[in-house]
Amino acid sequence: MDALRIALVISCCPVGANQDNIDRMLPFITEAYQRGAHVICFPEMNITGFSVKEPIRKAAEPVPGPASVALQQLAQEYQLVILAGLAERGANAQIFASHLVISPHRPLGVYRKLHIAPPEKNLFTPGNRIPLFEAHGFRFGIQLCYDAHFPDLATRMALEGADLILIPHASPRGRPDEKLQSWMRHLTARAFDNGLYVGACNQSGANHTGLSFPGIALAINPSGELLRSETGDMETILMFDVQSKELDHVRQHRMRYFLPQRRADIYSI
Repeated sequence: MDALRIALVISCCPVGANQDNIDRMLPFITEAYQRGAHVICFPEMNITGFSVKEPIRKAAEPVPGPASVALQQLAQEYQLVILAGLAERGANAQIFASHLVISPHRPLGVYRKLHIAPPEKNLFTPGNRIPLFEAHGFRFGIQLCYDAHFPDLATRMALEGADLILIPHASPRGRPDEKLQSWMRHLTARAFDNGLYVGACNQSGANHTGLSFPGIALAINPSGELLRSETGDMETILMFDVQSKELDHVRQHRMRYFLPQRRADIYSI
């Protein structure tokens, strides 16, 4: 396949309304399917909602669990790869900020947020794996919100063969235009430095536990250029294509593709 079509979702995700939040996913999945998407990515913790307060423990689900079973049926019905987030209840009462990768053709995949932001540390446990996933011959990594501020993570994913990094957010406060300016500072660098695509999306609106999220989604090409963005209070989908020819254009350029020139021998990491 020469191109992989991605649908990034901006949506409101109230805390603890797990079944309602899953039901809210269906119109987006239907629209993405009708518009030819191969992968649909929902915001961080869109199923359980996001909170750094104790109610998130009640909303948390095991993986596999009710959400993954329901979404597996939708992935089969629509032949889409569905990326969706939740507070995952692990062993020993641990809570992870996790993102599911649900494919009609592959086993259930899970990414657990690696870098836990300071306000989250009283509740959430960090993951310890950097998995990559595949859809129609393209490899992609997932980072969750605060993860995107650590360049080494993106470089590790690129060195492992990622063509795309998807970065679902639950990033509250501020106006959508302010959040766009913030994202443009570092997300363009992740794409440009590593010769890959970056797609990011955020929750929107109030989550009923005191947080409000500015609606935003964007896509950046392997040259670090903004392909398109959506900002505002409306729930919506941003579509973009990951194109093999655009990846090749950067990666076959001896000056613009930096990873092969990386001096790993002089780094301590």
